[in-house]
Amino acid sequence: MGILTTPDTRLPIYQQLRDEFAASICRGIWSPREPVPSENKLAEMHGVAVGTVRKAIEGLVAEGLLERRQGKGTFVRRPDFGNALFRFFRLSGTNGETLRPSARILERHTEPADAAAATALDIPTGTPLICLFRTRCVEGRPILVEDIAIEARRFAPLAELPTDKFGDLLYPLYDDMCGELVARANETIRFGIASQRIATALGLAEGTALAIIERIAFGPDGRPLEWRCSYGPADRFSYKIELR
Repeated sequence: MGILTTPDTRLPIYQQLRDEFAASICRGIWSPREPVPSENKLAEMHGVAVGTVRKAIEGLVAEGLLERRQGKGTFVRRPDFGNALFRFFRLSGTNGETLRPSARILERHTEPADAAAATALDIPTGTPLICLFRTRCVEGRPILVEDIAIEARRFAPLAELPTDKFGDLLYPLYDDMCGELVARANETIRFGIASQRIATALGLAEGTALAIIERIAFGPDGRPLEWRCSYGPADRFSYKIELR
């Protein structure tokens, strides 16, 4: 095995290795389910010094693509999107502690992708989708509701899974049951008003102002995996950023 199929010889060897290892992650050759080959094994495979491999691996660890686990080895890092949405919404108890939301599937059905879903997921119009409508609750009170669309072919096991088995976090489920790893996501924030369906699920009046967060989640290969729209009361929305 060479360093790269078409190496950029202008780069140092460790950088060429870094690029090849990143490609192994993107193609799913390296997965979070098992450790990547040891540095000694990689050095032997590529005919380079262990220190060169270590430098390439350390670069990927610094970039957040790999993580070292004490006593277990080096693994592809699973991004943690568990509470990502809730950086935009105030979730605190009476003592100021941060509260962890629970989730419940309200609806599940299959339908052909319309133009909007096809564009978001980069699939042909009419492709079968699994569509989920779920609520996120804190202390039993709905805080967010979410419309989620995933391709039925890629996520077939979820079509029959009892809805009470989905749990609070979907991305680990995608990986464990369907072999689909979410590597990154893009989000767009906008504002609108609650339809009757959304208002009922949130316990609000129809027409209430909402914050809407649209997310497209991508696999390691850059292909869209999930299209999600999350709706929450605008009066609970907050956004903080430091500008320098």
